Amino acid sequence: DLHKPIDKRVYKGTQPTCHDFNQFTAGTDTLALLVGFSAGGPPCVPPQRLIDQSKVTLVRWLPDTERLFLASHASGHLYLYDCAHPCGASSPQYTLLTQGEGFRVFSCKSKTPRNPLLKWAVGEGPLNEFAFSPDGHSLACVSQDGCLRVFHFSSMLLQGMMKSYFGGLLCVCWSPDGRYVVTGGEDDLVTVWSFAQGRVVARGRGHKSWVNAVAFDPFTKPPPAETLPGHEEEEEVPPAQRRDPPPITYRFGSAGQDTQFCLWDLTEDLLDPPLARPQTVPTTKPPIPGLPRSLSRSNSLPQPGGGPCPTPGAPPAHLGTGRFATLTPRERRAPPGTAEKEHKRYHSLGNISRSGEKPPGGSGGTPKGRLDTGKVLGTALCPRLHEVPLLEPLVCKKIAQERLTVLLFLEDCIVTACQEGLICTWARPG
Repeated sequence: DLHKPIDKRVYKGTQPTCHDFNQFTAGTDTLALLVGFSAGGPPCVPPQRLIDQSKVTLVRWLPDTERLFLASHASGHLYLYDCAHPCGASSPQYTLLTQGEGFRVFSCKSKTPRNPLLKWAVGEGPLNEFAFSPDGHSLACVSQDGCLRVFHFSSMLLQGMMKSYFGGLLCVCWSPDGRYVVTGGEDDLVTVWSFAQGRVVARGRGHKSWVNAVAFDPFTKPPPAETLPGHEEEEEVPPAQRRDPPPITYRFGSAGQDTQFCLWDLTEDLLDPPLARPQTVPTTKPPIPGLPRSLSRSNSLPQPGGGPCPTPGAPPAHLGTGRFATLTPRERRAPPGTAEKEHKRYHSLGNISRSGEKPPGGSGGTPKGRLDTGKVLGTALCPRLHEVPLLEPLVCKKIAQERLTVLLFLEDCIVTACQEGLICTWARPG
């Protein structure tokens, strides 16, 4: 209830780490809000820690649903909840449903409906972020093991996979048409992965430290259509005088621990080279529409909007190709201190060359279940730096004194937030 205060005693001993509003059910008097906590447990009030005691890294409502939501944890687990079901008074017991390359999916063993409905064990180390595709069918997850994994959510099958150049992946975002996924992480790079081709199509180098947030700009308008002088719009232009349409361009931004905000352009000629060859991760069985019968029987899981694996065939959204000049804050604030703080650089690719490129780490054995970085480097999962186009940012600007943590594109502005709690709105560059 928006008109009632929240009892602060339920937060004693833990800190909120993430939240999400249910826009599908939002009203004038009530708003369904998920809150994740540093002490673990499902995102509920008060926090319930019998399910997972590690920090909640992200919470999200399933697209266009009233009751289902996902929560990822630093333990590497992803849980599916139904807010209409209880969590139970004891720790849940699980049974294996399916497994594949670097992941396993379990269902909760219970005679009566209870949470969690599903438990995903994804990769090695913390599960840092996940994102649903625009159609709601696919789920992209990035983990501390440096892997991007894309699943068909309802059938729980792996659709594609990518490995970072080195280090963990921290953030992920889908393009507005669902054709591309952009990730950022501890290799100081932004990486563009094609969902249709199942391969890395470009990398962007502009940050000097870890990339904490990436986001596509869905509001950039296409350039105005050009008309030939002396021709009215209703007249047909002769074939010899016709001009090619403007190239399709995707625009996205990134924010990093180096306090810099970068803007990037992806053009059609870069994304669809003539010699591109599709690379996909094979699956052992075809996608299964819907969820397993045993799961729906035991926990009465409402079916999310799913179906067969999507076939990206729709034309990409026509986004603008104009160049940016500068970024100006909507409301200027005096910095908290006069002296500029020197940002600590953790990992950087500034000294890596083609001849000496080598991911950090010893030459010892590889832990069980983890990819061997030395064997993956130079393959379709993780191309070398010179094997894919390397993007340069259109704009790279220092906009904060502390590391940036949030990036959001709105129709009339760009929103950023940093570690010290400052939220800034920026006028869109022309």
